[in-house]
Amino acid sequence: MSSPAAGTAAEPHVVEDCLGFVQLLSDGTVRRSTDYSMLRPIGRVPSDTDLPVQWKDVVYEDTRGLRLRMYRPTGAAAGETKLPVLVYFHGGGFCLLSFEVASFHAGALRLAAELPALVLSADYRLAPEHRLPAALDDAESAFAWLRAQAAPPSAAGAESDPWLAESADFARVFVAGDSAGGNISHHVAVRHASSGGGLSLAPLRLAGCVMLWPYFGGEEPTPSEAAFPADQPMGTALFDQMWRLALPAGATKDHPFANPFAPGSVPLRDLGAAFPPLLVVDPDQDPLHDRVVDYVARLKAAGKAVELVVFAGQGHGFFAMEPCGEAADDLIRVIRRFVYGA
Repeated sequence: MSSPAAGTAAEPHVVEDCLGFVQLLSDGTVRRSTDYSMLRPIGRVPSDTDLPVQWKDVVYEDTRGLRLRMYRPTGAAAGETKLPVLVYFHGGGFCLLSFEVASFHAGALRLAAELPALVLSADYRLAPEHRLPAALDDAESAFAWLRAQAAPPSAAGAESDPWLAESADFARVFVAGDSAGGNISHHVAVRHASSGGGLSLAPLRLAGCVMLWPYFGGEEPTPSEAAFPADQPMGTALFDQMWRLALPAGATKDHPFANPFAPGSVPLRDLGAAFPPLLVVDPDQDPLHDRVVDYVARLKAAGKAVELVVFAGQGHGFFAMEPCGEAADDLIRVIRRFVYGA
């Protein structure tokens, strides 16, 4: 093999390859595939005709063309009263996936039908093209769009969506998400509740936060991370790679975007009464198990209303992997109890 001629630049080479979907090259460019068709969930998946739910795609941020998928149950019981609104952010380590992925679509269909609730499943900009805080800022934009929908008709004007006007209970809005979406949910709640956080929601009321196996990190490995088998694909090697791609250039996993208790994070004592009740779901076979348990313990010690539900024998992302399995059935019952009890 011949070497590059003197004075000529070497061809860019791959420095990070994330599951074949995202490649970061040495010159900073990115190759990305959005064909997630091979990521089929396990077992049965509900079709659009299996459940009494209608859905449509909506642009919530015109400048960047950011979209969300709105799900509205159509059953008789759902039409009798206003419904809680669940703003849901998907997982994928801030680097991958979309609300269009079959497993996320299936999960949103079930949540809308079986809670029941209006579910807004939102996309956001992905890293490494758009490193954090891009995803967190996009979550704020989604809530700003929803806030405009809740404004009086004279203020909202043509922006009002008829599904929301007819069915949404804006006093019962929940932020939710799995993995990276759980991390986003934490930051939405913090930005809303901290002084100077910048996320004012009135006339919306943030009634609760549902965090499914939130994607947190830190430089010091926890016992559950250290003990996790290295040959498992959904493990620490992949998580570390995604943090390298998602965090600001040069940042470590002790950046506040990854570690909610790192230096520079908003102190718990600064989270006021607007910090909503939390439901945190923790699969005990998740390498992030210890981080999630510690997160809940610290919030409880600070006097915050937090419920931890541990799913024994389950791993990271089990709802997305098998949205119609027994564990998913139990998960929906847990979320329903939280949403309707908040």
